[in-house]
Amino acid sequence: MPEFWLYFRIGLTHVLNLGGYDHVMFLMALTVPYTFKDWRNVLVLATLFTVGHTISLILAVYGVVHIDSTFVEFLIPITILITALYNIIKWSKKAAKDSNINFIALTTLFFGVIHGLGFSNYFKIIIGGTDSKLAPLLEFAMGIEAAQLAVVFTVLVLSFILQGFFKVQRRDWLLVTSAFVAGVVVPMIIESEIW
Repeated sequence: MPEFWLYFRIGLTHVLNLGGYDHVMFLMALTVPYTFKDWRNVLVLATLFTVGHTISLILAVYGVVHIDSTFVEFLIPITILITALYNIIKWSKKAAKDSNINFIALTTLFFGVIHGLGFSNYFKIIIGGTDSKLAPLLEFAMGIEAAQLAVVFTVLVLSFILQGFFKVQRRDWLLVTSAFVAGVVVPMIIESEIW
């Protein structure tokens, strides 16, 4: 049981680490179009992101995939920027109540794979000496999911407060938050080692 908490806590801190805020930026961009009444869709999206993240970790830990970390570290902020720009483009035209959840779900799953690859080298070092690699992976995934749900819940609460009490228009909240996220990740792309 102590090992469970070790890997669970690593999953929590992976998402909630202030030094690695890319995960939080992605979740903000992913969640901002939704409200509490859309909780099922948001839960599905967060879980799909965890599933994608876990799939790539499994493939990396078992030696199925080997990808240059510099390339993956470049792709991670690209996925965040794409998500933020999708929000901006879609909501600049109209109130996007007809968003295609299937497209967003598949994209989120794929982006989860990319984000998981970014952590795979470090994770291989953490569990390198253990006999069973699957249990730590699943424990880590549970920590990731718990932290992601905390971030999603925080964004939804903030959205509720701003829209409900301060009468911020939903479209304005989404556009400003997405633009903020884009503004944070563009320097990450520019300063990437890939250049």
